[in-house]
Amino acid sequence: MNKIEHIGIAVKNIESANQLYKKLLGYEHYKTETVESEGVTTSFFTCGESKIELLEAQHQDSPIAKFIEKRGEGIHHVAFAVSDIKAEIKRLQAEGFTVLNDTPKKGADNKWVVFLHPKSTSGVLVELCQEIE
Repeated sequence: MNKIEHIGIAVKNIESANQLYKKLLGYEHYKTETVESEGVTTSFFTCGESKIELLEAQHQDSPIAKFIEKRGEGIHHVAFAVSDIKAEIKRLQAEGFTVLNDTPKKGADNKWVVFLHPKSTSGVLVELCQEIE
């Protein structure tokens, strides 16, 4: 694990959340992107070496919509940057962590992503991400 890449925050309305985080951080988001496979619209802010990713559901049966319905808005996941995502999957599986998707998939912000089940990480959804070359 190289660093915390970003913290994902589930929001009901990305435009309102963008305005809130603009006030909080003092600057605009640098990117908005839709990830169809996850049914989510994302917005990114830089914060030092890390980022904040706002996540808005595109439809009611998306994972983010289900998360908000169950827990409300708030921190959804912590993402760690890795150099070799496939090697990290193998290492973490050998350590007993439950990987939700064994094969990396394309995520937002030009990244390959994999998630670890919260039951194996003390209740925190963990994302591993690697820059797509």
